[in-house]
Order: sequence, then structure tokens, then C-alpha cells
Amino acid sequence: MSIENPEELAALRRIGRIVGLAIAEVRAAVRPGVSTAELDAVAEAFLESQGATPAPRQVYGFPGAIMVSVNDEVVHTVPGERRIAPGDVVKIDITASLDGIFADAAATVLVPPSSPAARRLASCVQAAFNEGVRVARAGALLNEVGRRVEAEVRRRGFTVLRELRGHGIGRTIHEAPEVANYYDPHERTRLTEGLVLTLEPLISAGSGKTVLASDGWTIRTLDGSLAAHHEHTLVITRGNPLRVTEV
Repeated sequence: MSIENPEELAALRRIGRIVGLAIAEVRAAVRPGVSTAELDAVAEAFLESQGATPAPRQVYGFPGAIMVSVNDEVVHTVPGERRIAPGDVVKIDITASLDGIFADAAATVLVPPSSPAARRLASCVQAAFNEGVRVARAGALLNEVGRRVEAEVRRRGFTVLRELRGHGIGRTIHEAPEVANYYDPHERTRLTEGLVLTLEPLISAGSGKTVLASDGWTIRTLDGSLAAHHEHTLVITRGNPLRVTEV
């Protein structure tokens, strides 16, 4: 989606703020003993109170309102009976729609007492996101964003999960362009003013290979290493992009 008028931007800001607040609601509920299904219920109740719709269910028939992935689970994990334990690395991924406009965000939450390795991983994914944002402006090559992301991840001793990417968003969840978290020499797209996309580094402490679990949804690291995820929906401008899901 590319923003064409102030009304579209206002609509995107509305759903972006709702998604950001939903992340905050779930983050506050993360604690040892709570189940991922209970976290899902927190998000669904909040989205319903705002008139928003859980988008993965709406678009793909996902069996949950949000995705709650733990430790080696990277993304797309179905909420269920699993209970959060001390030291877990919890990824909250929320996509929602309102009045036909979609926004998407994710955060990594560390459950105390977190290990030094988990803290370094969570710090890395946020730093990598920030590095990508620095160059995500109109006129820049899209692959330069990925170059900056992966360079920061490697500098800190971690690995980009190359099979997973960000994406355009707005009228549905996944739109063009794909946003790689590494330098793709074949990607010659230039970012344009008003383009709406997600920047979302997905990284691991291991090899960088992933596998689809038997439930047909969950993507986890092949070697069982910890994974982290950080994401916002952005609007490209001539200067710093607008982070519409940041609250």
C-alpha cells in the first residue's frame, strides 16, 4: 500500500496505535505460569474493545487471535496450553485490521531471570531494527536496509533467519515488496514516499536454519537455538519513517 491522502494515513495511524497498544497489553500479562492461550485471550479482548479484527484469522484462517512464540519458536506459533516459564524468550506478534486497513508489529519479551545470552539476543534484534530504520527513506535502495540489518546482527555474533522477511502491508497482511533482512544483490527496488511496509528482523543464536513444525504453522529454529523478533509497521518518508505501531 502507498499512502495517497491524509484520510488513509489517519486510518493507518488508528489501527497502528491499536496494534501497538495490544502488544503492550500482552507484554504486561507475560509472567511465569500464564498460558499462551491466556495471552491470546488478552489480545483478542483488547482488539475487540477497539473494534479491530485479528488479521491472521481473517486472512489465513489462523487458529488464534495473535501469535505467541517461545524460545526456539520463531514465529507463527498457535496459542495453546503451553505455560510461560522463568527465563523464557517470548515473541508477541500481532496483526490486526480496522476499516479495511492492516498493521503489524512484534516484540520480544524476556521473562526473568533471563540469561545473558537471551539479553544479548533481544538487544541485538532491536539494534538491528534501528539500523535498518536509519536508511529506510524515500529514494534508498531496499536492499540497503537489509544490508544494515544483517551487518548489525553479525557484528553482535548472531544470525539472520534468511527464510523470513518483512513485507508491504496496508490493504491486506502481505503485500509487495518483500523486505529481506540481508543484502540481496538482485533486489533493485527503491523505496518511495508513502510506501507502507514492515521492517522485522528475525534472528537466532544458532545456524539460521528454520523448520516448519508438525502443526503446519509454527516456524522454529532447526538447531533448537533461541530466536528473537522485533517489528513495526512503517510509512516511508523523505526523512525518518513513521512508526505507526509504536506507542
